[in-house]
Amino acid sequence: MELLSQDYIFSFGFRWLHILVGITWIGLLYYFNLVQVPGLAAYGDEGKARNITIDKIARRALWWFRWAAIATLATGILITGQPDYWKNFMNGGAAGNGHDAAISLGMLLGTLMAANVWMIIWKNQKVVLANAANVLAGGEANADAPTAGRKALLASRQNTIFSVSMLFFMVGAAHFYSVFAEASSSDASTFLMISTVIVALLQLNALGIFGGIKAGNKMLWMYESHKNAIITSFVLWLVLWILSEVILG
Repeated sequence: MELLSQDYIFSFGFRWLHILVGITWIGLLYYFNLVQVPGLAAYGDEGKARNITIDKIARRALWWFRWAAIATLATGILITGQPDYWKNFMNGGAAGNGHDAAISLGMLLGTLMAANVWMIIWKNQKVVLANAANVLAGGEANADAPTAGRKALLASRQNTIFSVSMLFFMVGAAHFYSVFAEASSSDASTFLMISTVIVALLQLNALGIFGGIKAGNKMLWMYESHKNAIITSFVLWLVLWILSEVILG
């Protein structure tokens, strides 16, 4: 069977799995930001109902969320780890420098998002979940839990902002940016350098480097609601797309 041949497994199979687990990951990211967080906010002072939801539903969702992120990263590494993958990637190969710059930016965003999941979101959500379980058991609330929840929220909203551009440049590498086959390697490097600076500034902002993590900070406007995050995600995409057209086109 041709589908089980080595070429198909490496060229198609890993890409299929990469997309499958990626859908699971990003789908849960959108669930948290568009459904669960706004839904929990509607509980208001009904702390018990809120804590039950966090402890029972969020715990299960976070398990799938963080491992789907790892699976997405791992399958991406399996794809890029193939020797043939790099034949058209170095020195402006057949795919073109435009393709290489686009997929590189997508990979950068995806890797950073996975790091946010494990190093910030899950690290802080463990504190929130433990606090919820303790409160349900009749214990006192952990004073650090609100801060931990806030840090997780900012990182999650930042991932939402990154996701639109990440998906665009990942897909665009194969279906759009191949038209920039004539772009020079210096143009590709310039585009990646500017894009990386923009991404780094947004990431540092989500970490509270430019003013802390407290609500009310003007630098954190983009994270204060899922609507603001969605708006910012498309603004970032527009900026990066215009940059690609100007520099790579």
